[in-house]
Amino acid sequence: MTTFKRIPDAGNLTGKTALVRVDFNVPMENGLVTDDTRLRAAVDTVQSLRTAGAKVALLAHFGRPKGERAAEMSLAPVAGAFAKVLGANVSFVADCKGEHVKKAIADLPPAGVILLENTRFYKGEEKGDMELAKEIAALGDIFVNDAFSAAHRRHVTTAVLAELLPAYAGVTMEAELDALDKALGNPQRPVMAIVGGAKVSSKIDLLKNLVSKVEMLVIGGGMANTFLFARGYSVGKSLCERDLVDTVKEIEANAKASGCEILLPADVVAAKEFKAHAAHRVCGLAEVQDDEMILDAGPASVAALAAAMDRAKTIVWNGPLGAFELAPFDTATNAAARAAGERAKAGKLVAVAGGGDTVAALNHAGAAPDFTFISTAGGAFLEWMEGKELPGVEALKR
Repeated sequence: MTTFKRIPDAGNLTGKTALVRVDFNVPMENGLVTDDTRLRAAVDTVQSLRTAGAKVALLAHFGRPKGERAAEMSLAPVAGAFAKVLGANVSFVADCKGEHVKKAIADLPPAGVILLENTRFYKGEEKGDMELAKEIAALGDIFVNDAFSAAHRRHVTTAVLAELLPAYAGVTMEAELDALDKALGNPQRPVMAIVGGAKVSSKIDLLKNLVSKVEMLVIGGGMANTFLFARGYSVGKSLCERDLVDTVKEIEANAKASGCEILLPADVVAAKEFKAHAAHRVCGLAEVQDDEMILDAGPASVAALAAAMDRAKTIVWNGPLGAFELAPFDTATNAAARAAGERAKAGKLVAVAGGGDTVAALNHAGAAPDFTFISTAGGAFLEWMEGKELPGVEALKR
């Protein structure tokens, strides 16, 4: 079990102020929030702190202002949107430090909530500047991090504040860390990792880490083409990183040494055009023609993957198995996602997934609700899968 401090460990919070790092980097259009998913994710943490008697001062970034104030990146419109989601008043102050911010917090009623301005309006935020951290820390009594999506950065409000104040994981962060611990930290074995996507080059660190951590590694998407090419198969005009053959062979050798079985497609869906509903055919690995490209795994591959899932107790998924954005080349991803979801829902295994394309693919397949846990934290989820330490998580262990 992951050892980190949680809100109940903070003790009596009556009359205290909690500085809470949240992920409010929400999609906006004409000054209105168009998707409140991230706002809803913060509700449980905020309510638990309010119930414990604390005032809540929310810290968040929005966009990439690069240390400059930009009116279009102000969090002011988000305060009203979060108030609707929370069902309580949410104040706003156009700063993150200073006496006027202290006064705004002091003027809050018991269990009041206030959203501070975009933390990235300060150059010191992304640099992890200690002086800025001290000024922000002076506003509160404890620090709560509920933004796993930003935990891979050592910014003032993701990690440095934890060096100055008692620090705890928020409810959403807690759920994320517990799920990740079940997936790769202390999983039920055998573990199957499914890794898809376009390029091996973007996931070399990930693959090298996984072959030493899991019993089965499924390679899909354009990445699989590079593995097939390294094994001597012709992949026609498919997306393929031919210059990475040596890297792929090294990964395969490491997998063999670690007792990790690599599962590649047994058959493929090939087409001559990269477009939706292009003329296509299912063929064997040795039958791809020079003017064809592989756009999906075939039915035999999906059947083999489903059978392998029956041997697994844990599945960690990142990336689609084919060009899932183009029908019918979403077939393998959809079928595999549903197979994993069905087994997770039946309690046969733990299924954890994450990464932008992955979330979109599982939602597209209608399988997302059946997964044990789905992380919406793209970069942080990937770095965690790569075995890297996340500063925002490490800070909570102190």
